[in-house]
Amino acid sequence: MIYFFADNHYGVHPGKVIFEHLPESLKNNITFREDDWSVLEQAPWEENCDLLILDMIGATCNLPHPGPEAEKRIRRYLEEGGNMLLLHGSSAAFWQWDWWRKIVGFRWVRPNDPDGIEASTHPVKPYDLRICKVRHPLAEKLIPCQFPEDEIYTNLEQVCPATVLMDTYIEEGVFPQCLENATPWGGKFVHFIPGHSAAVTADPSVIANITAIAEYLMN
Repeated sequence: MIYFFADNHYGVHPGKVIFEHLPESLKNNITFREDDWSVLEQAPWEENCDLLILDMIGATCNLPHPGPEAEKRIRRYLEEGGNMLLLHGSSAAFWQWDWWRKIVGFRWVRPNDPDGIEASTHPVKPYDLRICKVRHPLAEKLIPCQFPEDEIYTNLEQVCPATVLMDTYIEEGVFPQCLENATPWGGKFVHFIPGHSAAVTADPSVIANITAIAEYLMN
């Protein structure tokens, strides 16, 4: 079973749009919740979870940050070697938890960051997603993308070693947009960062890449 938790991301619903456009073979194995942490906090989802997908940033969109019970279950899932697909800003899904901020590869830094790190930025403009020159089995399954305009997540903080699989070049510099890093317990985080507007999250190339990543993490 795949569990997919998302917030409405200021009314553009990127997680919901992605979920609705996934192939039925994958979608049929997903429990999806938007703006609802009750399953995350109260149900024993970690006992039968084959993959956890997030498209959320804690304490945004007038939603509470997931609480202590969610933290226990997330930590248990990861300690048992669980894998996670982190979409858009989900490296900040649980930014209030000290241990989480240290393990998520490149993290989106909130303006009120507890560690006092300068906030990340998101210029809005057209951009391309490029496959990096890297020897990695997932990179062979990804496809380049071209976006007319969207938020571009930039100036993330690198908190642990990571392999960058896709990046973008814009006037401000070169920024990772898809990457993998290992958890301290032997699992994997794969981050796929593009995806704010519906025009991007419904793009067939985005859906193809997310599908490829999900299948990679479940094999």
